[in-house]
Amino acid sequence: MAELVPLAEFRRRPGLVFFDRREFNKLLQLYARRVAQGEWRDYAIYQHADRAAFAVFRRASERPLFVVSKIAEARRPRRYVLSSGIRRLGVGRSIDEVVDLLERVSLETG
Repeated sequence: MAELVPLAEFRRRPGLVFFDRREFNKLLQLYARRVAQGEWRDYAIYQHADRAAFAVFRRASERPLFVVSKIAEARRPRRYVLSSGIRRLGVGRSIDEVVDLLERVSLETG
């Protein structure tokens, strides 16, 4: 059964990785443009102990087309990874680098 936790308490849990407001806005701006062009139709956000992920879908019933992950590891600096299926398309040190790559890659495949 799921555990019900107040949001304020959830955010204080150590080790959880989140997209901050600026990062999330950057992702949503690109998502909104692709939705307006009819390329993407849905998104999902995942949060794990060591990563947060933003996935975009052509159809909700399919696997994600692309996933942007924010990875935080104890011994390495924070990094962002763009993947499609099992293929890693790129790695960056900022959300801007990975969103720019996603924009270029999605234009090529769309």
